Parts: sequence; structure tokens; C-alpha cells
Amino acid sequence: MKESKALLVLHGKQALNDEVRSAVSEWRRIGKELAVRVTWEPGDAGRLVQEALAAGYRTLVAGGGDGTLREVALALLESGVDASLALLPLGTANDFAHAAEIPLEPFDALTLLDRDPVLVDVGEMNGEPFLNMATGGFGSKVTATTSEELKKVLGGGAYLLTGLSRFSELHAAWGRFVGPDFAWEGDFLALGIGNGRQSGGGQLLCPQASVDDGLLDLCIVPAPADTVGTLGTLLSGGLLGIDTVSVKARVPWLEVEAPREIDINLDGEPTAAKRMRFSVRPKALRLHLPPDSPLLRGEPLIAK
Repeated sequence: MKESKALLVLHGKQALNDEVRSAVSEWRRIGKELAVRVTWEPGDAGRLVQEALAAGYRTLVAGGGDGTLREVALALLESGVDASLALLPLGTANDFAHAAEIPLEPFDALTLLDRDPVLVDVGEMNGEPFLNMATGGFGSKVTATTSEELKKVLGGGAYLLTGLSRFSELHAAWGRFVGPDFAWEGDFLALGIGNGRQSGGGQLLCPQASVDDGLLDLCIVPAPADTVGTLGTLLSGGLLGIDTVSVKARVPWLEVEAPREIDINLDGEPTAAKRMRFSVRPKALRLHLPPDSPLLRGEPLIAK
């Protein structure tokens, strides 16, 4: 059943976005109810979701980047309420939206509210949910430390420039990775554990990942002798080059341990840990996606 009453949780940086204002006005003009609430400080997204659910809204729209999408999704999951979620992609890189082929034009993105939501998986790291991808290693640090000013000017290319400027800080991490029928250990430059397919401004680390197969796609980029060349290929989005050197697997869960903390980025949220367990909550969230979204496999690879 398609919901006509929705609430947009809009990232505060987008409050004066003329395209968003025009899209909301046009959506209302054609008879759709769309309330708007704007975030101001950390924690607002979760609070606004709770208030919306208490007011009877059962369709939420996350207006922002992958981080905003994760915040709103997390609040929905914690609520236990059977509500659905759509994405109005307004971030710098919009990695999840690009992979899912969600329209980047605000009004076109809102039209997905007219489509029935589909059940999608949610990844977890030590119990912390992520919808798109968990990344680790130097590439994750690059994403976390790229300045907002640089992203405004260069968009996704800011991640590449930051990475190139920080080669002097480059060092490999060591980790042991264990999952069903999978084991690997060694030095690595970058790590991607994908429910979605790309991160960090277009780094397509898990090109075959799906959000409805009950599995996580794993990509490990080992640290070879040509460290600088390999990381340059990664940061520039060189998929073919990365595929020739990376270790890949598809698993329902994965355990990682390391002697030192590994920098991890969960949909834009930086963290670090020595021991991690990644797992999947199958079909945990109702999401409005295009019917032919590449992220939808159509049927699970494992029995539920």
C-alpha cells in the first residue's frame, strides 16, 4: 500500500537548497502530504524520527547523504515501528543512491514514495547498523578526514585529492578475517564490507553486492610492494585494477581481529576497533527503491 503522508528529515545544511524547496512545493501541489523537519545538531535526526512516528507518520524521507540515511534508518530500527524509508540524496558523493540508481534530482527522488517499499537487509558491526558499507584501513581514514570545504568544491573528487596528499602517512594494517568457508590474514591497505556497492566518493569495492540477499560482500585490498600504486588505483576508482589484486568473498557473517585498532567508517561514521563481528539483519528495513534497482537481486542466496 502506498502512503500519502510522509515526513522529510532534512539535513540542516540543505535548509536553503532551492531545488529541495521547489521539489517539496511541487509534491504538495499535486496533492501529496509532505512535512519537513530540519536537523540542527547531532542527535536531531533520531529525535525527529521518534517525534514523527509518535505523530502517526509511517513514511520517512532522509534528506542528506549516506550518514543521514544511516541515522534515520537507525532510528527506525530502534523504534520497532513498521514504517518505511525513502532517500532524498543530497550528500557529497551519494554513494548509496548512485549504486541503487535513486534519482539525484529532488522531485524525481520523491516520486519513489509512490512505489511500494521493499524489504532490505541491514549490516551490523558489533551491533552497530549500517545500510551501505563498512570500510576500513587508509581509505577509510581518507574519507573521514576530507574537509567539508574541499567536498563542496570538488565533490567526490575531494576524496582522491585528500588521499594523494596523504601518501606520506600511508601504512598497512594487519588483520585476521574468518567467516563461513573463508579465512584470510595479512597486511592490507583497504577493506570494504558491503551491503551496498560503493563508498568514499565512488570507490566501487563490492560491485556485486545486493541489499536483499542476506549476505555481505567482502573486499580486502592486500598491501603489495607497490603500495602507492595500488592505493592510487583504489582512490581513483579503478575497478579493474582493484579486482586483480583484491581478496573477495560473500558471507553471512565475518569476524575480524587485529593487534592494533583498525579505522572503520560506517556509512560516514568513523570508529575504530581491534575485534569486530560483522553480520546481517535480513529484510530488516522497508525501503523505497526503483523497481529495477541494481541492488535488488530478487531472491535470496541463502535460506531464511
